[in-house]
Parts: sequence; structure tokens; C-alpha cells
Amino acid sequence: MSKLTDVPKRILIGRALRSDKLGETLLPKRIALPVFASDPLSSVAYAPGEVLLVLSIAGVSAYHFSPWIALAVVVLMFTVVASYRQNVHAYPSGGGDYEVANTNLGPKAGLTVASALLVDYVLTVAVSISSGIENLGSAVPFVVEHKVLCAVAVIVLLTLLNLRGMKESGKLFAIPTYVFVIGVFIMLAWGAYRAFTGDDMTAPTAELEIKPEHPGLAGFALVFLLLRAFSSGCAALTGVEAISNGVPAFRKPKSKNAASTLAMMGTLAVVMFCGIIALAMESGVKMAEKPAVDLVRDGVPVGDSYVQNPVISQVAAAVFGQGTFFFVLLAAATALVLFLAANTAYNGFPLLGSILAQDRYLPRQLHTRGDRLAFSNGIVLLAGAAVLLVVVYGADSTKLIQLYIVGVFVSFTLSQTGMVRHWNRHLKTTKDPAKRRRMIRSRAINTFGAFFTGLVLVVVLATKFTHGAWVALLGMVIFYGTMTAIRKHYDRVADEIAAADGPSDDSLRPSRVHSIVLVSKVHKPTLRALAYAKLMRSDRLEALSISVDATETKALRDDWERRGINVPLKILDSPYREITRPIVEYVKGLRRESPRDVVSVYIPEYVVGHWYEHLLHNQSALRLKGRLLFTPGVMVTSVPYQLESSEAAKKRAKKRQDWNAPGAVRRGPVDRRPKETSKN
Repeated sequence: MSKLTDVPKRILIGRALRSDKLGETLLPKRIALPVFASDPLSSVAYAPGEVLLVLSIAGVSAYHFSPWIALAVVVLMFTVVASYRQNVHAYPSGGGDYEVANTNLGPKAGLTVASALLVDYVLTVAVSISSGIENLGSAVPFVVEHKVLCAVAVIVLLTLLNLRGMKESGKLFAIPTYVFVIGVFIMLAWGAYRAFTGDDMTAPTAELEIKPEHPGLAGFALVFLLLRAFSSGCAALTGVEAISNGVPAFRKPKSKNAASTLAMMGTLAVVMFCGIIALAMESGVKMAEKPAVDLVRDGVPVGDSYVQNPVISQVAAAVFGQGTFFFVLLAAATALVLFLAANTAYNGFPLLGSILAQDRYLPRQLHTRGDRLAFSNGIVLLAGAAVLLVVVYGADSTKLIQLYIVGVFVSFTLSQTGMVRHWNRHLKTTKDPAKRRRMIRSRAINTFGAFFTGLVLVVVLATKFTHGAWVALLGMVIFYGTMTAIRKHYDRVADEIAAADGPSDDSLRPSRVHSIVLVSKVHKPTLRALAYAKLMRSDRLEALSISVDATETKALRDDWERRGINVPLKILDSPYREITRPIVEYVKGLRRESPRDVVSVYIPEYVVGHWYEHLLHNQSALRLKGRLLFTPGVMVTSVPYQLESSEAAKKRAKKRQDWNAPGAVRRGPVDRRPKETSKN
């Protein structure tokens, strides 16, 4: 059965890779740019339109503010890029904003940043895919008619590509990203030439008029509108933090390559964003939040049948001409790169999830690499959350974008504040004048970044809260609460099962059974399983562990020797990070050597009392038991260890007077059975 399911898996995601091949998956800068920067680069396809949509509330007269808004976005982009260049040099381990905030501001700040980033990564996929579907739908009516289905299909396809591995998916995504960037620069250059020579460029919507919802805005109302337009334009900055989270994926020198990629990404995004805004003004592009009623032709609203194309599509039509080769090429590249922009989240979310799982804030399964050395569980989790958002919001980018950028500016602000404390701490101990000068310069950059991004965060919350930002904040609260609960659970279990120093003093008793005790760490459940196996009077007893992480294996071996446990420890290497298969093959090998012997496998297991705790424990044990039960001559014994939470299960069975949960013997000689009561 396993072979039958393995064949389609290999067809979809490729053959499994050994752990020692991880270095071959590292990215050069030419591939890292489209992998990590596709989100901010592609945001120029919709960020200019978001600025004009908001300004249209006050009518066409407010469009003359768009260059100043673009300038503010540019200043913010360069500030954030300069700030994150300090981050990648100071914290190259891949923790990014989470590591910076956690180290310098404390666990609560770190968890807040992590919650914000997880929400933003999910929204990146939902917004990018929905926007790409809308761009493609302007040319293919079927896509518009079934945009939710098409969006879900694209998410599934991207998920499969990413499950094949970062480097392989990066090569596939590089070509359309570069085609898009080159196409936009050709459009900007040709448009600038035509404008310089006085050639007329007219957008498809230039002849339309805008019926303002609030004409004649002035004073505070106008300021608020401009701030809202600025916050919408800040969508161009989403994804910048992904490079700092993905430093480990770069080739050496990692920090230098990541910083160079950041600078390249910032320069390209700024030029494209400003160029599209300028050409939109030159060609007379009109955009409205409610185009059916607010766009007017000859005094009559255009109606529901009118399809409002994105700004970049209208500018391309004005510069190249509707239906020309370059227009079609740019339209196709734009739609494709918007789909691929989601890849920024597909690389950031699983990596951050792995780090959080290592810190015990998320289930441990997210820390494990899959067959292709990608964090497969994190990729699948991201895809599921994005599909849910796309279905709930009908793949409408206008609705989804209102939820956007809140999380990213929370992480921006806390990260830069953490960097300021980082430099303050190092300046107290550094005496070298040259190093101090560099640190002071870096601190100044991060200080300005913290102030500016904090100011933008306030603006975003003030202008977008009632338009949907509250949903993003709610998502952050849910993530924060869930991760806090998971960490408390893991901490409670770790304290409860921590083993005391010194070996077990149970004597080994002879038997004709070859016994194997499975070991992951030396804790109370492991020692209980060893003691129980010794009492079974085995002819041969050994402990067996599977090595999937060299550091953890070394720690286990050192702890085993330090405690002087008088049971031989055998460690099997698993280059493909599998647990079940190496154990099954080892047991089968023992059976082949001595067919008349019985192999008894002892598996330590936790006994929990709540359904959700089953998701966090015993998954490997269940899979292993399922395989071993069908292996002839093998006996499988679960050695239960009752956690405190199992009391809940005990209470549910309180009608049974003499009920005792398995593993209760761990409590020692104290009799905790219910007292007998009189039945009279």
C-alpha cells in the first residue's frame, strides 16, 4: 500500500533528497531575487491603482497629490530597505523580525511579531492570487466567471511546486519575474520617450469623468484622505521582510548576498512604482472604488457591465497600444508574476513556522523537513489558510487588500525598535572607534526606521481599521493566543517528564526475547520504558534511536553516557529524515538473522486527556505501530506515561469506581484511586 501511495507522490513532488544535499538547495542572488522579492516587485501592479482609487473619492482634482504620495512611499521604501540591511548582517540565522524582537524586546514582542508575520504571509497569498486572477480575467472571461475556483486551483499548483523544493521552484519562477521587470522598464522607457517627444498617450479611461463621493474635501478630511491613500500605497512594501527571514537560503556569504538582494529589490520596486504613477498621470488614467456608478461617460454612469482594468494594464494600453505584442506580453507577465508573488509567502511562512516550532510555539511537525528538504507541513498549512480566505472573500482583491499591510508594519516597527536596543547593548561593550562609528550609523538608520514605520502603522490603523484591518488584528490575536497555549502545553509536559540525574537501577533479567526500546530523548517516559523492558527478562535488550538531526543525536548520546545507563544505545542514521522505515527495516533484519526469535518493540507514549493534545503528541508512534503490527514475529508494546491532563479523561470515567488510567504507576506508591463509598 505504501508503494501505491508513494508513486503519485514522487510524480507530483519528485524523488526524496538526502539531508546532506541541503547545501545544494541554496540560492544564488539571481534566483533569490525572484524567490524572495517577487511580492514587493509585483505589488507595483496594484499599489498605484490603490492610491488612485482612494484619491478618486475627492474627484480627479485630488490626483495631483499622487506624486507626493509616491514620494512618501519611496522614502519609506528606502528607509525600510536600509534598516533591513542592518538586520541581515546582525541576525543571519533566518529568524528575521521574530528573532530580533524576541532577543531584544522579549518573548511577548517576539510572539507579536510572529503572529503579525503569519497573518501577513497568508494574506500575501490570498491578495496576490486574487489580483492575478483579476488581471487575467480581463482577457479570459472564463476566469472572471469562476474566479474563486481558478484562484484555488492556482494555490494548489503553487503548493505542489513549492513542495518540490525552494531551488527548483525558484528556477521556474525566475523567468516570468524577470520578464515582468524587463517589460515594465521597456514600458517606462518607451513611455518617457513618447512623453518627451510630445507624442499623445491616451489611456482607455482618459475620456471618462469621475463622480466624486465627497467633492471639495478640505482641511482634516483632505488630510485623512491623503493619509489613507498613502497607507494603500504602502502595499508596495509588503514582502520586504521575507529576505531577512530567508538569509539561510542564500549561498555564502549569506548576509552579504541577502543585503545586496535587498538593495536591488528596493531600487527596482521604487523605479517601477514611481514610473507607473507618472505615466498614469500623463495618460489620464481614471480609477474609482465603485466604477459602475462613479465613472461617467457623457454624463451617464458606465454601469455594472463595465470592467475596470488595473492601472498597469491601462498604462500599457496607452504606451504600446491595445492588443499589441508588448501589451499582451506585459499583461500575461503581470498576471503570472502576481501568482508567483505568493511564492514570497511560501518561502517565509514555512521557515518562520519551523523556527516557532523549534521554540515550542507551534506543533513540532512544522519543524520537520519533507522529502524535498522543504518544510512541507508549513507549506500545506499556508495553502489551507489562503484557500479559506479566498473562498470567504470571493477572491476579491479590493476586499482582501483592506486587511493587508497591518501585520507587516507591526513587524517592521517592533523589529526596528529591537535593532535600536541591539546596537545600544553592543555599544556599551565595544571600545574600537571604527566599530563604534559603524554601530552608531546603523543605530541611527534603525531609529529613523522605527519612528517612520511606527508612524505609518498608526496611519494604517487609523485609516483602514473600519475597512477591514480589524480582521487582520483579530487573526493576530488568534495566532498569539494559540501559540501561547501550545508553548504552555509543551513547557508543562517538559517539566512533568524531566528525568532525574543518574541511571535506572533496575536489573536486567534474562529471557528469550530480543527487546528494543525506542528512544528520542532521555526523560521519564524513556526510563519507564527501559525499566519495564528489563522486567520482561529479555535475552537481549537495546535502546534504538533514529538520527535526523546531528545536534540532537549528539546531545542524546552525551546524556546517555553521562547518566551511565546500562543498556546499549544503537543509533540509526536516516538521511531522508524518516522515522518509521529505518526501524521497520532494522526489525526485519533481526528477524532474518534469527527467524525463531521474537522481537519485542517498546514504544513510550503519552496519555493525554484532551482531543487537541493528540495532535501534538504520539503521531510517530501511531504510524510506527501501524507498520509493525503487520510484521511477522514482532510484538509491539506501548508503555504509557500519564500526563497531568489525563485527569480529564479519568473524570469522564468516574462511574467506574476502580478505574485507573494506564501509566498512573509513575506517581509512585501514593494510592490515588477513588475511595470506596458505602452503597447503603
